[in-house]
Amino acid sequence: MAPGLNNKEKKDGASSKETSIHLSNPHLNSMKEDILYHFDLGTGSHDLPAMFGDVKFVCVGGSPWRMKAFIQYIAGELGLGDPNADYPNICAGTDRYSMYKVGPVLSVSHGMGIPSIAIMLHELIKLLYHAKCTNVTVLRIGTSGGIGLEPGTVVITKQSVDALFKPQFEQVILGKTVVRSTDLDEELAQQLLQCSKEIDEFQTVIGNTMCTTDFYEGQARLDGAFCSYTEKEKLSYLKDAYEAGVRNIEMESSVFAAMCKLSGIRAAVVCVTLLNRLEGDQISSSHDLLVNYQQRPQKLVGYFIKKQLQV
Repeated sequence: MAPGLNNKEKKDGASSKETSIHLSNPHLNSMKEDILYHFDLGTGSHDLPAMFGDVKFVCVGGSPWRMKAFIQYIAGELGLGDPNADYPNICAGTDRYSMYKVGPVLSVSHGMGIPSIAIMLHELIKLLYHAKCTNVTVLRIGTSGGIGLEPGTVVITKQSVDALFKPQFEQVILGKTVVRSTDLDEELAQQLLQCSKEIDEFQTVIGNTMCTTDFYEGQARLDGAFCSYTEKEKLSYLKDAYEAGVRNIEMESSVFAAMCKLSGIRAAVVCVTLLNRLEGDQISSSHDLLVNYQQRPQKLVGYFIKKQLQV
């Protein structure tokens, strides 16, 4: 029987839904050991339930440095550790990804672009399943280019859309195109928006996020090594994106949304905008201002986690 969703009950008989991880792969049942190669972890070499069984929140982001900074920040916010401590990288045996943990929070880097985050998510989802985790919320925190928004605005993704503004993720499997939904949890998005209102430190909106396969031409930039379109054509395209509800652009949300939905995982994408793409292509803000911007998704997600844990 393939792994699936479970609803467990409390011992006292009270109805309490515990949603486990769904793996749609019957081949895993016949494997003697599952090696999570890019994490340098495995079911035969590590006691995954003991290491990760208490995880309730997983925060993922592109930069290893940023995810280490997040675990330090959340450790201090939850009162679980020194925010200045040097937390060990659980994936130190590999240079592909970094992983940190404090209490029920796991922080994992995913690199840049759809292929890199997809590989990470395959192994992360299997890790959560093998660890017997339940009721897990996964949140991607990161940076993006905004459309029609002031730099520093945080965007909570409603839907991830492709470069044609369609809410879908396409992947070629065995020579055939497979299309998957990129819907994200609407209730979770609203909860995050409410948290931002309570923080009241920066502008936050809910909008569609365009996920591209490239940073330059795929995002209509004029400053790449190659460019075959005019500035007028660029602006026309970005204005069309805005009219389609797109408020920011990045390179991971589509596969993130699709894989979390397939796994039955509650998920959200929270990205800060570093610039308004209707006004330019290059990021020219000062280092200190960019650091401030990049901390905003961390603050919002950290506040949300504290509220959920009633800390």
